[in-house]
Amino acid sequence: MSTTVTNVILAGLGGQGVIKASDILADAAVRAGFDVKKAEVHGMSQRGGSVTSDVRFGVKVLSPMIPRGEADFLVVLSPSEVVVTRPLLRPGGVLFAPDFVPEAELVNKRSLNVALLGALSAYLDIPERIFLEAVRAALAERLHAVNEQAFQQGRARAAKAGAAALGKRQ
Repeated sequence: MSTTVTNVILAGLGGQGVIKASDILADAAVRAGFDVKKAEVHGMSQRGGSVTSDVRFGVKVLSPMIPRGEADFLVVLSPSEVVVTRPLLRPGGVLFAPDFVPEAELVNKRSLNVALLGALSAYLDIPERIFLEAVRAALAERLHAVNEQAFQQGRARAAKAGAAALGKRQ
């Protein structure tokens, strides 16, 4: 287990599942034995406004808020929020834009949040099985299969993207 704190910001518009995704991530981190802090900004979320959620985890986390420019990972569900939230990412941080997993490839486009969590999971020190436990715990049983598939699609895309990035560096 790493001694550093991992900072993840999830962003999107009301109704896209930003809060659900942050709940799943926080639950997975707790299940993996990390100290977790979470904060949300709902704004005008009920009217499709901006929503962000900060999730911080590590051996010891003192504050739930991620300072501007210090997010290790930025997971964005709406194209309109990419430019707005990009300054929250630290130099060298990883952005998962909504087109990282094309909605057309998902069985249900409402699973984009879980698909992007799958992509994020490939970069975190949390076992895949724990992530899937958290997904199942957060969703109704009838949604398990479609969301587990979306999670796997995102994870596979991240693995492929990581391999491509390594190939470019060599």
